[in-house]
Formats: sequence, structure tokens, C-alpha cells
Amino acid sequence: MSKYLSFSALFLILVISSCSQSNSKEEIQNPNIIYILADDLGYGDLSSNGQQKFSTPNIDKLASDGMVFTQHYSGSTVCAPSRSTLLTGLHTGHTPIRGNKEVKPEGQHPMPAESYLLTEMLKEASYTTGVFGKWGLGYPGSEGDPNMQGVDEFFGYNCQRLAHHYYPYYLWHNQEKVMLEGNEGSDQTEYAADLIHEEAMKFIDSNQDKPFFLFYASPIPHAELLLPQEKIDVFKGEFLPEKHYEGTDSGEKYRQGPYGSQENSHAAFAAMVAVLDNQIGEIVAKLEVLGIADNTIIIFSSDNGPHQEGGADPDYFNSNGIYKGYKRDLYEGGIHVPMIVRWPGMVEPGTESDHISAFWDVMPTLADIVGQNTSDTLDGISFLPTLTGEGKQLSHEYLYWEFHEKGGRIAIRKGKWKAVKYNVLKNPGEMIELYNLSEDPGETINLAAEYPEVVKELTEILKSARTESDVFQFKAPTFLDVD
Repeated sequence: MSKYLSFSALFLILVISSCSQSNSKEEIQNPNIIYILADDLGYGDLSSNGQQKFSTPNIDKLASDGMVFTQHYSGSTVCAPSRSTLLTGLHTGHTPIRGNKEVKPEGQHPMPAESYLLTEMLKEASYTTGVFGKWGLGYPGSEGDPNMQGVDEFFGYNCQRLAHHYYPYYLWHNQEKVMLEGNEGSDQTEYAADLIHEEAMKFIDSNQDKPFFLFYASPIPHAELLLPQEKIDVFKGEFLPEKHYEGTDSGEKYRQGPYGSQENSHAAFAAMVAVLDNQIGEIVAKLEVLGIADNTIIIFSSDNGPHQEGGADPDYFNSNGIYKGYKRDLYEGGIHVPMIVRWPGMVEPGTESDHISAFWDVMPTLADIVGQNTSDTLDGISFLPTLTGEGKQLSHEYLYWEFHEKGGRIAIRKGKWKAVKYNVLKNPGEMIELYNLSEDPGETINLAAEYPEVVKELTEILKSARTESDVFQFKAPTFLDVD
């Protein structure tokens, strides 16, 4: 009898072990995914990337717990097209939304209904999808409305122009306009970044028992440097001389786009980055309390380089680090952004990669992780082999950007070479600039005259790198002519 019991016990142990192994494998195949996108945060605004005036301890902890990508690029140098590349896996020569195009009274030109987004792909993989923060890809009720683009739950700003303001009159929860009574008139009681964060935390709570995708599209630290005074007071007097910004605090355009005034712009900027950093720390802590931290991928990045609006002072904080340019530039300072990936058990902590990647690589990477097929027309390449150290990592032939404002701008990176051309619409005859990023990451020495064969090669690629858009037209027959 005792022998029979011992065999029974052994059988039970094997069954339990088998189930445990099966569940573990299933968890690896279906990790929760949190993509955190800061708004206009510069590469140098993280203390892990050299920021000296303030610290970002929680983001730094993500870096020490995961992998830092040192050669990662945003999709564009402004908000809407950058998000479009992220969600479609297509660069700005192919993605549907290639610029910031307003639709009055609220919202931006909509993502077409036929577009296939990252959110839709993950829903097909049985993920619950949530977007919390700033959308900017289709006005309320349009085909580009987040609920029409594979998003189960949305809370935040539909319109990126209204997202200039941290004390808005309302936010959107799916199709419901949530009025913020504490912000009526000129009152400033309900801080949108806090409200968005609270709803995102609820989303994690509600979906802790099933795979979820959380796109945490923070509005911080974009433009208007306003937040609760007690948060500013923590940094007041630390960043002298202070910078005063005289903005719009009343009248017809109040909270319709123009930024509010700020007496202490330096302190306010540092305080805003601290708010973002603390919120990221709270997300990680939430995952740990719920027991799902080990089965959750966290990716952190920024949608473009640092801005110079609303009192922001990127030169004072060295927000670009070693890079030249700001938001709206296609020099490195406008598009070279941080990316950190934390994935316990799959990504080795404290690692660093110089693999050249961009926003349009995120969709194929996540498709690989969740076992979904993607179209071979995507511009992105999965960087999963870099994350896990397994398999062969493919490389891009080139990365491409176009920007339709400021006279038109284009850029391409191929290996160590970076070509940039400004005023492609205003002055098509202007010569291409050429930089060797391996030796000159700050793009200080234009080598176009010394390497005409490289300029010719990159120009030929530029000619075929894009297709024309009926909405975001970039027609200029001679803009790539090179003498």
C-alpha cells in the first residue's frame, strides 16, 4: 500500500510539474506589454544618459534592470507622425499620418479605417488594449478615433493641440467627454497627467489576470510648463537664473493651444520630469504588488527630441546631450531618442545595445513576441533577437524620415552615414549634408564635398524610399537633384 501511495504521490508531482511548466511557457508567449512614451523628452533628459541638473531614478532603474538601446530613433520629429510610425510599422515615407494636420474644432486628420495598427494586431492575439494619454490620430467619432483603431479603452486627450494644457476643461473616456469641473473658468484643480495616470493604473488592476497592452502616452513634459505649485516648490531656486515665460492666461485663445505663463520655467520643467519618473516608478510597483512584474515587458521611449516652446530651455538642461538640433529638426537632436526595454527573465539586466532601430520596428518585434504574422510590406525589423540574445538579428538597409514643415526636410541613415537635406520644397537646389555618425555623432562636420559617391548613393535611395500621399503631399520633382 505504501508503495502504491508513493507512486501516486510521484504521479501527482509529475502532473503538477507538467502543468506548472505549461503555464510558464504560456506566460512567456503572452507577456503583458506596457509601452511608455514620453512627450518631447530629450535624449539627455535622463540621468542615466548624462543629465546633471536633476535625476530620474525610476527610469534609471528600468535601465539597470533591462537593456538600453543607444542607437534608437523616433518615427518623426513631431507628435502625430511619430505615433503613426509606431502604430503602423511604417516610416514617414509610407505611414498614413505624415504630419500634424489639424481638424477643427478638435483633433487631427484621422488614421484611415483600412490601416492595420499594432493595437489591432494585439487584439487578434487576445490582448486587451488600452491607450492612456495623448492620441492625436483622429478626431472624436472619426475613423481614426482610438476605439475605431483596435483600442478597447481610451482615456486622455484626443487632440494634441488641446493636450498643450495640463488643466483642460475635459478629457475623453472612450466616447464620453469627461468634464473636469475643477478646471472651470481659470481654475486649476484637476491635473490631467494625474488623472490619466490613475486611469492607467485602474486598467492594470482590471486586466491583471489576462494579457494586456497598455500604451501609456504621457503628455509630459510637452510645452506648457504647468503643474501643482507644491511640485514646483520642491525645485524652486535650484536652477538659477530662472526663466520667466509670458504666455496666454485669459481671453479667447485660453486653453485652446497657446501655453500658459510660468514664472519658474526651469523648476517647472524639472518638476514635470520628476512627475513622469514617479509615475513610472508607481507602474513598476503596481506590477510587483499584483505579482505580474516578471511577466510584463516595459518599453520606454520619447516621441521626438526636446522642444523650445512654452518656456522650455533645452540648452540650459543639455536636453539633447551630445546631439545637434531640437524638435522639428532631422538632425540627431530631433529624432535620436532613448529606448529602454525591461523584460525579466528574457532581457539580461544592465545590458546595452548599439543595434540601429526605430519606432517602426516596435510592431514587428511585438508580433514576434506574441506569435502574430505581419505584412512583408512593413518597414520595421524585429529586434527580438537583440533582446533575447537568440537568433540572428537583421539590420536595416537604411532609416528614412521626412518632415513637411519648415520648408520640407528629409533625412536618411545608412550604417555610419547620415544625410540631411533642408528646404527641399522651398529651395530644391540646396545641397545634401553628409555626416559620419561613428566619428561625429554631433553632426558638426559636413562631409558631402569629400564623399560625393556616398551622397550619390544615399540620394538614389531617397528617391525610392517613399510613396506619395494624397493628404500629406510632398511633391517637388527636383528636390533630390544633385549637381
